[in-house]
Amino acid sequence: MSSELTDLFPLPIVQAPMAGGVSVPQLAAAVSEAGGLGFLAAGYKTADGMYQDIKQLRGATSRPFGVNLFMPQPEHADRSAVEVYAHQLAGESSWYETELGDPDSGRDDGYDAKLAVLLDNPVPVVSFHFGCPTRDVLDSLSRAGTLTMVTATTAEEAQAVQWAGADAVIVQGVEAGGHQGTHRDNPETDGSGIGLLSLVALVRETVQIPIIAAGGIMRGSQIAAALAAGASAAQLGTAFLATPESGANALHKQALTNPLFVRTQLTRAFSGRPARGLMNRFMREHGPYAPAAYPEVHHLTSALRKAAAKAGDAQGMALWAGQGHRLARELPAGQLVEVLAAELDAARTALSAEQGGGVGR
Repeated sequence: MSSELTDLFPLPIVQAPMAGGVSVPQLAAAVSEAGGLGFLAAGYKTADGMYQDIKQLRGATSRPFGVNLFMPQPEHADRSAVEVYAHQLAGESSWYETELGDPDSGRDDGYDAKLAVLLDNPVPVVSFHFGCPTRDVLDSLSRAGTLTMVTATTAEEAQAVQWAGADAVIVQGVEAGGHQGTHRDNPETDGSGIGLLSLVALVRETVQIPIIAAGGIMRGSQIAAALAAGASAAQLGTAFLATPESGANALHKQALTNPLFVRTQLTRAFSGRPARGLMNRFMREHGPYAPAAYPEVHHLTSALRKAAAKAGDAQGMALWAGQGHRLARELPAGQLVEVLAAELDAARTALSAEQGGGVGR
């Protein structure tokens, strides 16, 4: 990894920014204090809400941290398909006694306003999801002293990230929980994602910038595997979701290891974009019919998801989780970083011993 990034966080552990109230300042502070890189999720927040989170985080740690932004989405949704899906959700609306949201509630997530805040009040790292910013945006952040990372799900996307001038690429495997950070939402590619280790190897031969590996990582031994494949660090989301500092709903945390939820699946049911979550009733009933329409479907189902959480009904919530969710540990975030680092060291030591012992066999 470049010395600039290495100097920011001594351990190769990045806490993934999980939008929707999960990646709160307390979580980011605990991770950064332990030697990893904590992240705030600005997605679905106002620019002022993001600024207040940054202020709170700065009050809790002097260590470096990052802020994640969602890229504005092009308008490509089939309006009639969104209307049909709204009719299909009428039963949910009645059941939870809440109206569906307005699908036209905005598609840029306050991107320009958030960028303005981050240029006026620079943070150490800014990452981007759902697309790649222009070179002008990345250059302006660089001039402000901010390092930049962009999510990619293919080698081609990673190449675009390098061409745009980002400092690092977050390589997201199909195992990852939450939304796939594809640069273009193409329904024809649903289900064709690449596993993390294969993707890291592909990207390593495509770009020269540092790689942050993301997707299904829950143990230090998996971090070691990602580093061996060519990554400079690993980004973990689901692993931190179960920590006490996480802002996730208690039902969400419990569901990670609840035997009722045996598998994950990519679905458009809750947001209109492919996202991996624990299979539940809502996903089974509506996933097959959900249109490719983000953020329209996200706005449409927002009130339903909140009502389900308020009612204590995990079967109606978006239980985002990666494929390794059953390995979740309810440890304080700082302690989890320490455990992961110890597991990483143990895996590296074991590998060195095996390599040394293999001579002359």
